[in-house]
Amino acid sequence: MTAQRIVRPLTAFSVASAKQRRPRQEDKDHLAFLRKLHCCLCGAPGPDAAHIRAASPVHGKQESGLQRKPDDKWVLPVCRRHHDEQHAAGNELLFWAKYGIDPFGIALSLYAATGDEEIAESILQSNRMHLKERT
Repeated sequence: MTAQRIVRPLTAFSVASAKQRRPRQEDKDHLAFLRKLHCCLCGAPGPDAAHIRAASPVHGKQESGLQRKPDDKWVLPVCRRHHDEQHAAGNELLFWAKYGIDPFGIALSLYAATGDEEIAESILQSNRMHLKERT
């Protein structure tokens, strides 16, 4: 009788931390789709894809450190002027609060509408109407 070697998986007996990072979820098609839309704040064409770094446990969004970009579903179409303002704000949640919008809800809605420009633009238009009512 010949001996058989038992091959164990690399993860067997692992001592990895429970807080181990999962790989970032990238979606290049979604980012390209968002860049075809209009700025969620002012309606300017040709927006950047602005990642939301802040956390929102209610929406299942974990905070992203400075060394790590968020998943691509946490992105809003924002013109260059507003994108620069977002980064300069220091506190990202105060930036979004200044405009009275829920960036997490809008990002998730746009992610669900990926590929359907008509629905995505209606989401953005209703957001911009809400902004006009505030001013």
